[in-house]
Amino acid sequence: MFTLARFEPLVGSRFTLRLDDAAELPAQLIQANPGRGTSASQSFSLLFEAPAEPVLPQRIYRLEHPQLDAMDIFLVPVARAAAGLHYEAVFG
Repeated sequence: MFTLARFEPLVGSRFTLRLDDAAELPAQLIQANPGRGTSASQSFSLLFEAPAEPVLPQRIYRLEHPQLDAMDIFLVPVARAAAGLHYEAVFG
């Protein structure tokens, strides 16, 4: 289950974003933000920073982290930054 509490301690750490079986990119979790959900339904968003190239389309990607099981998350490109591109995942 995806929860904000699961991701908050990982802000600043590196994930591996799988493009396919052979290709991968580093992706740093730069923000884990609470949403406006009620106590019955926790909503939150995650913001990742990945290299500027290639620009990835919005879709489901496999993310891996040493402290978590591999997970499939829908990522949307939301901004270009000096260090790369920002991708957001919204839950809830």
